[in-house]
Amino acid sequence: MEAENTEMSGAGRAREIPTPEECVSGDYALAVEQEPKRVLTGFSAMMIVVASMVGTGVFTTSGMLFDVLDHSSSSIWTILIAWLIGGIAAFFGAISYAELVSMYPRNGGEYQILSKVFHPAIGFVAGWISLIVGFSAPIASTAIVFSEYVGQAVPVFSKFWLAFLVIVLLSVVHGVKVTFGSAVQNFLTVVKVLLVTGFIAGGIYLGDFSQLANHSASQTASQILSPGFATGLMLVTYAYTGWNGSVYIAGEIKNPSKALPKALALGTGLVTLIYLALNTVFLISAPVSELHAALQNNGENGNTVIGAVAAKALFGAGIGNAFSLVIAFLLLSSLSAMIMAGPRIYQSMGEDYRAFRFLTKRKGNSGPFWAIALQAVIAIGMLMTARFDELITYMGFTLSISTALTVVGVFVMRRKRPNMIRPYKCWGYPVTPVIFLLLSLWMVVFTFMERPTVAFVGAGTIAVGMLLYFIVRSSKNTPSGSAD
Repeated sequence: MEAENTEMSGAGRAREIPTPEECVSGDYALAVEQEPKRVLTGFSAMMIVVASMVGTGVFTTSGMLFDVLDHSSSSIWTILIAWLIGGIAAFFGAISYAELVSMYPRNGGEYQILSKVFHPAIGFVAGWISLIVGFSAPIASTAIVFSEYVGQAVPVFSKFWLAFLVIVLLSVVHGVKVTFGSAVQNFLTVVKVLLVTGFIAGGIYLGDFSQLANHSASQTASQILSPGFATGLMLVTYAYTGWNGSVYIAGEIKNPSKALPKALALGTGLVTLIYLALNTVFLISAPVSELHAALQNNGENGNTVIGAVAAKALFGAGIGNAFSLVIAFLLLSSLSAMIMAGPRIYQSMGEDYRAFRFLTKRKGNSGPFWAIALQAVIAIGMLMTARFDELITYMGFTLSISTALTVVGVFVMRRKRPNMIRPYKCWGYPVTPVIFLLLSLWMVVFTFMERPTVAFVGAGTIAVGMLLYFIVRSSKNTPSGSAD
């Protein structure tokens, strides 16, 4: 009976406490020998969010939006509105996640949450998506753009090998020691924010704000209602990927029930402001037609270097080349954040499935080095085979399904376990999560319509994850008498 599983709070309100089965299965406490130490601060959690978000996407997406929208001046406002909508969706998603992760502050992100809210099979597929789509693919795409930006400034011996080396180096950094990796991460992120702020200030001073006045309100409205805008919003969603970054390391954060909601909300809000300011600078650096022409002249991945093109337009070729190196440095922080966060999911899966037990291996205060190595190998494989534009559309589509299902979990848990202790409750519920879900649905439907091949590949990834679950589910650690 439910009454047997509640106790009275100080105010006399019944609150739900863990069942014995939950304690055994690890929903509230891991075995001492498996539980990682909580050594990361709330500041580190927020830095993970900022670093995960401010990366490849913001320095590539606006250039790619020129290809899905027309190249008229009205594209300026259409692009800025896309970034605003993306920021609102990310913020609403972050505060929805905050409620769930404050209830279950354990490493693993969507894998842990969906396993508890729905079924272990759903959580497993989410973990599989995280391995392939959530982290390995973005690591590969970020490394590609890192090498492109370095190549804009200085000759490089090989863009592929440069991308390969940066993945390996940062994987070693985070595999050696958690606190060392966290210190490197915090340093890179603080420097990133300072450099981006300087770039924005210089762009505001030198940019041509008259570009913002050259637009047609009716044409902008028409573009927003077009299928191309929905596809563009999927690209923007990719740029905002990472707003849930600190969720994956929840089991290593001090006082997670208070620190994580603040980290998610403040980090996402800060990045939204940075994105709007940064893209305004890109779009006032030169007329849209000139920006698009310059991007087209940069070869196969030319539309990915709008940051370099804008820097050259604002500051001249010499200083612009220097800013290309600065942007490349900024991308290191994003790579570092993803390489740090992703393996915590696979480690968590290894704790629950004996078939993946090798992914839990850690020594002292080291990171989960086999999980980090697996992620690096998959990312390098994608580096060798995938095209950048297809890669990020594939990521945006597949991750939208996973994050939307997690936000649905807020409604499920409010209904299924209304008395469970919630250190943080989603602000604006139910309106804010509903808006997030409607935007996610819109993007998924239009991606099926506009890029069916990419959508089917994403759906195939989900199907493979489900098949893999049925293969390994017999190795799942379950408390006696519990059903799978």
